[in-house]
Amino acid sequence: MPTFTAPDGTELVYHLKGEGTPLVVLPGGPMQASRYLGDLGGLAAHRQLVLLDLRGTGDSAVPSDPATYRCDRLVADVEALRARLGLERMDVLAHSAGGALAMLYAARHPERLGRLVLVAANPWALGTTATAEDRLAAARLREGEPWFRTAFPAYEAWLSGAGDYDPAFAPFFYGRWDKAAEEHHARGDEEFNDAAAEVYGSAGAYDPPATRAALTRLTAPVLILAGELDGAPRPELARRTADVFPHAELAVQPGAAHYPWLDDPEWFARRVGAFLTGNGTPPLPTTE
Repeated sequence: MPTFTAPDGTELVYHLKGEGTPLVVLPGGPMQASRYLGDLGGLAAHRQLVLLDLRGTGDSAVPSDPATYRCDRLVADVEALRARLGLERMDVLAHSAGGALAMLYAARHPERLGRLVLVAANPWALGTTATAEDRLAAARLREGEPWFRTAFPAYEAWLSGAGDYDPAFAPFFYGRWDKAAEEHHARGDEEFNDAAAEVYGSAGAYDPPATRAALTRLTAPVLILAGELDGAPRPELARRTADVFPHAELAVQPGAAHYPWLDDPEWFARRVGAFLTGNGTPPLPTTE
């Protein structure tokens, strides 16, 4: 496994999949090991994926100072990875909570960014987030699913603070609740650093006005990709995120939720691959 040393001496690991121009991939969670990303629906056929295990997750070492799990402090790790790869500028893809880290990196190191892909990104760094009603509105779109009647009450209770996380409502995070989704969810449960996740967005992690101001000057092209059925973010919130960037485009993947590369790998890989090569929007299959 390739490794590099963070500025504070923590040894970090990244995983390589595919060949070609590197694409640095920042996982979500927050603080989930990168293995849940797989090959991003076959995107590794287009680019070499450089999947970073954030400190304290996956194969990366636990830092001596737990305060370094805070999102803004992880920016230094991403910059150290760029230097380790020997890239003057790098393309970055970030998923979910990793979107906040990618936004902070773009704000701090705009000259180091080639193209940026934000997949189902939570825009905490911009001072916005999905609300409980956003999530419930998206969940109600699944009313015809056979698991809905069991899952929805548990989901509603969790969002209201009256219940704990319940695997029964995991289907809301996937556009298709099939065997592949079940296995993906089961594996993901084992990949989180819960203590680190509590620090990730803690006090001082974000300065939304400063980040917004910096991102309005970003010259790099940005793709915001949202799932049609995702509740966090819903396409409307993804649109507001795209509006922050001067050179952003929004893609809403039909029938997809929070893990769009699982819901329709071909659609996802073709859309993201075309953006990364600068070839515009390709003809895409329609998800029925």
